[in-house]
Amino acid sequence: MEPTYLVCLPFAGAGASFFRGWQRQAPDELSILPVQLPGREERFNEAPYTDVTRAAEAACTQVLARIDGASPPVALFGHSLGAVLAYELANHLANVRGVTPERLFVSGSPSPYDGRETKASGLSDDEFLARVREFSGYAHPALENPEMRSLLLPVIRADVEMHETYEPVTDKPLPIPVTALRGRDDELVDAAQIGRWERVTSTEFSTAELDGGHMYLADDPASLLRLITDELSGERT
Repeated sequence: MEPTYLVCLPFAGAGASFFRGWQRQAPDELSILPVQLPGREERFNEAPYTDVTRAAEAACTQVLARIDGASPPVALFGHSLGAVLAYELANHLANVRGVTPERLFVSGSPSPYDGRETKASGLSDDEFLARVREFSGYAHPALENPEMRSLLLPVIRADVEMHETYEPVTDKPLPIPVTALRGRDDELVDAAQIGRWERVTSTEFSTAELDGGHMYLADDPASLLRLITDELSGERT
């Protein structure tokens, strides 16, 4: 059976490298396809996006180029900011003949219709980073290095602005099954918020919790990948 491409959209400040190690832990049924947004890693000299719609359009172009005109099975995964990016990417791909995703996996984010109440945009650097750490329960070790901090901070600020100002382009439900995920101990996004993703689909919807906090996917990607594989296997049977 042809493996499913799992297209992975980054959380704030992350690059494609976060997901590349997943391929070693992924079952044979999955092929990890990370999206690289501008402003990070090999694209560090490009201006980062501050608008989800523009970022999703660019991600769509990138994904279509990677699958090179074929029509392989495709699923989408995004965590936090990546969840709304994946949702908007799903809207784009739903209009591309032959590339309708098998399932959308959204993680650690309120639904597109529920904005985050506490904001970080506009704060001083120290206050901003403290608020981001509060949001995510995670701090990138590179932020302790002043030179790396100066390189990463504009990207993180752009990503946070992108998430905090996001409004969905459409309220038309997707014709794609959706699974909404969270860490069981996530203090940022609760089970009720995850459940409100049901509104974005006209077909099957499910929720799941995995051990850990908001950044559970950094601690145990293998459990997440098994869950994704099991969900996709159910789609094919």
